[in-house]
Amino acid sequence: MTHRRHVLILAAALSLAAPAAFAADAVLQAAVASPQRPVGDVARDGARHPYESLTFWGLKPNLTVIEISPGNGYWTEILAPYAKATGGAYIAGVADLTNPRLSEGARKGRAEFEARFADEARYGKVAYANFGSSSGPLGAPGSADLVLTARNVHNWTVQPGVADKVFADFFAVLKPGGILAVEDHRADPKPENSAGADGYLATATVVALAEKAGFRLDATSEINANPKDTKDHPFGVWTLPPVKRTAPGGQPADPTFDRAKYDAIGESDRMTLRFRKPS
Repeated sequence: MTHRRHVLILAAALSLAAPAAFAADAVLQAAVASPQRPVGDVARDGARHPYESLTFWGLKPNLTVIEISPGNGYWTEILAPYAKATGGAYIAGVADLTNPRLSEGARKGRAEFEARFADEARYGKVAYANFGSSSGPLGAPGSADLVLTARNVHNWTVQPGVADKVFADFFAVLKPGGILAVEDHRADPKPENSAGADGYLATATVVALAEKAGFRLDATSEINANPKDTKDHPFGVWTLPPVKRTAPGGQPADPTFDRAKYDAIGESDRMTLRFRKPS
């Protein structure tokens, strides 16, 4: 039996053996339902399943959570108020200000992100960690309960050595028994294309990266599955919502591109994985 087939069979077994046995979390439900969340974020909840995903990953009160590359802040808008309400801590792993090669655009993006989440009455005291291909530790060893990375792993696998480095960083900062929560675009059952250059990765690739760093696959979920996703789009996963690319990256949008079938697919088919650092 190949390693890939073994991983997929194990993942399926774990998924069946690990139903969502979490009690309802009223504080998390309130954070997801908050009228202060951006309208655009709320519109994506049907594809991103925030409450179900976070409970599957094991979010609960009084945890220290590090989110890696939070992008536009979809999860921050939920996790930071939740941490404030439950005595936890939210840390964003963002652009590495110690990197002398960091672009001005990345510096500006981090500054804008920090300004957006500076309201402590709403978000609590959001903390920040430098994160990147050459950054130092995300925090003191064994200081975090949960590390979350959503739709990022494919960005690291196309850069030699980066994925190994960042997964090792995740392992180091988590407490024994801590959780690594991963969501990414899923290539399966098709073969992976050029280390995820089209945005899609094989589940086995992500599992192998995590296991190499020392993690154990704890459970998988089909929460974010989308069987309509054919995974053969002209501009990779970015052809689909929410990016809706109509031309190759870096080129002007093509107003004649017919988006109908891609918009009908919706957001991508995604793996949703929970790893654990052994106790």
